[in-house]
Amino acid sequence: MAKVEAVEIRPGQLLEWDKRVWRVLKSYHVHVGGRGGAFMQVEMKDIDKGTKTNQRFRTEDKIERAFVDPRDMQYLYQDGDHFVFMDKENYEQMSLDADFLEGQSGYLLPNTDVQINFYNGRAIGVELPPSVVLEVVDTEPGIKNATATNSFKPAKMETGITVQVPPFINKGEKIKIDTAEGKYMERA
Repeated sequence: MAKVEAVEIRPGQLLEWDKRVWRVLKSYHVHVGGRGGAFMQVEMKDIDKGTKTNQRFRTEDKIERAFVDPRDMQYLYQDGDHFVFMDKENYEQMSLDADFLEGQSGYLLPNTDVQINFYNGRAIGVELPPSVVLEVVDTEPGIKNATATNSFKPAKMETGITVQVPPFINKGEKIKIDTAEGKYMERA
């Protein structure tokens, strides 16, 4: 088993905590200035029971990663409420339910390479690439000569998710999005 520092916890990872295996859904670094140290706020789901919990880990804590069988796979297409993936080694296809992806489906375009983790022979988590490039399909018109500011506007992406973007981004542009936090990174 390998231990990982709390600051390295990312959505999609599997952790062994409290004698159970948990899939990380969200992780946030929180720093409360002046009062105590920084910590990681982690939302995770028990892979056997399906229960969710929020847990705080100090940034210096080391958490056990679950031993999993990671497989490189490629997302092919959506079939109703199921997402079809292909194993890049043996070309076998498998279908995962939309509920299984829990919000990660908004970052999937056909031919996206992902890592699907298996535990005791069954799929238990999907790790997305650190960033994806998506096209803006709807947003307010851009402001001419606008530069990066701290104001943002909502933009609907081709996969259906909404991302906050700077005012200079227009419909039809491709942008790079951080898959861990769902935030705009830069134009693509």
